[in-house]
Amino acid sequence: MENDSVYSTFDSSRQMIKILNETHFAFLNHTLSNQKDSTASPFSAGGGTYTLRDSTYTEHLDYFVDPAWEKHTFEFTIKIENDTLTQKGIEKVAELGIDRVITEKYKRVKTK
Repeated sequence: MENDSVYSTFDSSRQMIKILNETHFAFLNHTLSNQKDSTASPFSAGGGTYTLRDSTYTEHLDYFVDPAWEKHTFEFTIKIENDTLTQKGIEKVAELGIDRVITEKYKRVKTK
């Protein structure tokens, strides 16, 4: 674990969107601060392919702003309740010293 802690993607100072289609996922994440210099605003994005078997969701990260994360696979258990998807699993990138439990929650955005 990273500092013996659980890592959650929920951070009220940031906004994130995850987009899924039948075979691929993508995510975009940025701060909500009103910085005038857009290059100073921390931003991350990534994506790749995924598989879903029962409640096991596996991401194959092909693209990320930090190339050290690319070509890694992350396995999650997912649960869907109403319009909320929760995924929990281990995020491990040995070469970066990352080994933590991660929980992500997404609320579905309805299209008009």
